[in-house]
Order: sequence, then C-alpha cells, then structure tokens
Amino acid sequence: MNLRLILSLLLLGTVSSFHLKNEALELKTSEREATLTQELEPPEEEENLARGDEEEDDEEETEIAEDDDNFCPKEEDVIRGLGTPGCETCRFLIVNKPRTFRRAQKICRRCYQGRLVSIHSYQTNYRIQCASRGINQGQIWIGALSKHWSCSFWWTDGSRWTFSYLAAGQPGRRGGRCVALCTRGGHWRRAPCRRRLPFACSY
Repeated sequence: MNLRLILSLLLLGTVSSFHLKNEALELKTSEREATLTQELEPPEEEENLARGDEEEDDEEETEIAEDDDNFCPKEEDVIRGLGTPGCETCRFLIVNKPRTFRRAQKICRRCYQGRLVSIHSYQTNYRIQCASRGINQGQIWIGALSKHWSCSFWWTDGSRWTFSYLAAGQPGRRGGRCVALCTRGGHWRRAPCRRRLPFACSY
C-alpha cells in the first residue's frame, strides 16, 4: 500500500515539475517575442513621417509652453533680407533661433503672416544663402517637402515647383522628408523634419 502511495506521489511530482518547466519555458519565450517585437518596430518618429504626419509630440508641446510669452522671435534673432528685384512683395527674413520644420512653419505664419520660403530662381536662392552666411549652423529650413520619401518635391505655400538647386547625390532615399538650404554653397539637402534649424520665412 505504501509502495503505491509513494509511486503515485513520485508520478504526481514528476508531472507537476514537467508542467512548471513548460510554464517557465513559455514565459521566457513570450518575453523574448515581446523584446523582438519591440526591436523590430520602427521608432515613433519614422512611423509618423512614413505616414506623412508631421511631428506633434510632447517635446513640441513643451517648446510651445516655454516660448508662450515670447512666441515671436526677438528682433536680434531675425535677419531681414531684401526683396527680389522686380517683385516688391517677395520679401524674406531668416530666424536665427533653431526650430523643428513644423514649428518654424507655425512661427512664419503667426509672427510674419507668411510661410517658410519657396525659392523659384537662382537669384532668390543666392540672396537667401548670402543672408544666412552669418548663422552658426550649416543649414536652414526652406519650405520644401518630399512626397512620402519619394524623389518628388512640393512647396508648402502651394506654389509650383519651377526651380531646384539640389546638392550632388540628392535626392537620395535617406535624410528625411523636409528640405534645408546649405549656408555654404546654397544647395538643398533632405533633412529629418524633427531637426532644429534656423529658418527662412517669406512674407
């Protein structure tokens, strides 16, 4: 009788141990799968840009809250450019305070009733480049975007794409959807829209 009881207990212990090992193995497997899934998921920034959404995030909200009292740049942070000959209303300015592309666009609209600059001639491009030479950064935002990581571009003010001054090797498939003008040479390059750069507004 005792032998049967001992065998039953041993069998029960073996089965219980087997179930515990299986549960532990399943738990480890599910943890590994969760980790692998997180590693394979694209960062939120890339996901938003791939969908075409511009950057609306906590960092942006914090920046707005900090600058709420002085939303418009101070006069010492602004370089005013001359209008283009033959176009009295083609005025631009450069804001030396770095902002994301989206934030720069908002500042152009709210503070200057304008937009990030669209460039339709070499002459205008050169004037903006010359005005931006004194800036400590190598690039400034202009109002151009590429269409969902493709090689075609558009101006945020809705004007036609009649002129381009892309750098050698541009547009590549890398670099971001937004477009920045290089302060040396005046060529344009793609850049991640979340990068904080000085920017040029037309008004």
